[in-house]
Amino acid sequence: MEVVTGAQLIAEALKVQDVEYLFGIVGVPVIEVAMAAQAQGIKYVGMRNEQAACYAASAVGYLTGRPGACLVVSGPGLIHALGGMANANSNCWPVLVIGGSSDRNQETSGAFQEFPQVEACRLYSKFSARPSSLEAIPSVIEKAVRTSMYGRPGACYVDISGDMVNATVERKNVRVVSYCPPPPVSLADHTAVTEALSVLKAAKSPLVVIGKGAAYGRAEGPLRDLVERSGLPFLPTPMGKGVLPDDHPNCVAAARSRALLQADVILLLGARLNWILHFGLPPRFNPHVKIIQVDLCAEEMGNNVRPASALLGDIKAIVTQLLEQIRKDGWKYPSSTEWWSTLKEKIAANAETSKALALQPAEPMNYYTVFHHVSQLLPKDCIIVSEGANTMDIGRTMLLNSLPRHRLDAGTFGTMGVGLGFAIAAAALQRGQGTGQRVVCVEGDSAFGFSGMEVETMCRYKLPVVILVVNNNGIYSGLDPETWTEMAKMGDLTTIAPPVALLPEARYEEVMKAFGGQGFLVRTVQELRSALQASLSYWEGPSLLNILIDPASDRKQQEFPWLTRANL
Repeated sequence: MEVVTGAQLIAEALKVQDVEYLFGIVGVPVIEVAMAAQAQGIKYVGMRNEQAACYAASAVGYLTGRPGACLVVSGPGLIHALGGMANANSNCWPVLVIGGSSDRNQETSGAFQEFPQVEACRLYSKFSARPSSLEAIPSVIEKAVRTSMYGRPGACYVDISGDMVNATVERKNVRVVSYCPPPPVSLADHTAVTEALSVLKAAKSPLVVIGKGAAYGRAEGPLRDLVERSGLPFLPTPMGKGVLPDDHPNCVAAARSRALLQADVILLLGARLNWILHFGLPPRFNPHVKIIQVDLCAEEMGNNVRPASALLGDIKAIVTQLLEQIRKDGWKYPSSTEWWSTLKEKIAANAETSKALALQPAEPMNYYTVFHHVSQLLPKDCIIVSEGANTMDIGRTMLLNSLPRHRLDAGTFGTMGVGLGFAIAAAALQRGQGTGQRVVCVEGDSAFGFSGMEVETMCRYKLPVVILVVNNNGIYSGLDPETWTEMAKMGDLTTIAPPVALLPEARYEEVMKAFGGQGFLVRTVQELRSALQASLSYWEGPSLLNILIDPASDRKQQEFPWLTRANL
């Protein structure tokens, strides 16, 4: 008679479902689950905070198309992971969270870390359940994995009571559950495709908007063919960068505001008309713009703007449908139009403005100077993780991506604190796949503080992440050391220090050095280039560059504020 424990059943079920990575923090009652997972060949990455662990697991889901798993303890441990679940749901990334919970026979008795976990997770996930028995564990995990991937991807939660972890059952009584295949592919209605192309061909100022849904859907091959055959200009959203290279001649990211405002027809590919795209409404969009909306989710169609054409289904398949029709028709948008001239003029003007800021010789450096020199040294195939306010916004325009799924940032939920978890996930995947691609994590100093202790995780597993902390001493802006010192003499800092201010010239590089990684303090262009070159050539562990910039450094003058407030 062969018996198995609940922990073994969980690990075996994860292995059958091809879950390769498990991130988490162990304790009562889930230590045995992590050990059983390792025995199955699943890679366990122990993190320093459950929130960062869940961010990492969700990034694996985005980068691979199958969910990473996050293992947490009961009560507070699960609550810390809710932020990662909410972020994954908002980004539409598959992730599986497994949480230990109180023993079943102690429910309602005030058990250790007792909390209504299944109910709480329903707000932040697509699926939340506790197996009714040990025998049901494989089935529930398969359903959670399947639900996380099928339809609009998202977070799923499986609750495991403490008494189930080491309990045993005869293997013959456990239902065998097979591997869940990738989601089935659905095509758009042929008539709708024909109608959409009619709208597109009639446009005077067409624009293709490429969202992270196109990246997740692996649409880069047919999409590149579509853009190059049709001659259409394209604009990537932040994580749509790299689906087609940022330096592609049809990319108009440097004229973003102009492109969105004056386009009369927009082919919207795997992007939502939410705050990132200003809801698709005036004053950021043409009030008469026609939207051709391509999305996997029927409920998304018509949000904020009624589409002129709605193409429902798998984005790669639908792009292929559009491409086949364009090939048959031989249609191409002319490169000599006034629209192309307008866009190219704006791109050139913005490039000149950014270049002037980047080449300012003053010290301390500004954002543009930092990113100008960083962009010259980064490998074209590196994965860029970025978060912060100006750090992320300016970096997005200056640090180019050439490959799909090679940019991770604050995303749809605008979440700060994701950076180090994302970088750990990306670095673990790169090591496992043996690609030799660098992971570069570009952080504002405020953003770094959310998950800064994860540098110990990087050092422990010798993950060769390069972290750039662009340090302006604050949130949006800070104070120089002299002003801070004088202000401290005036009284209690809790009543007089600006709420956005952080400690001037905090030595973040010393945190990395304390755990055995490389740390560099950077004040000048020469120091920046030298430290970055040294870090990019170092593969034995992580490096951190603490780049001190002008606390008053800001973005160049913008035509519109970044956050649209008045349209809803």
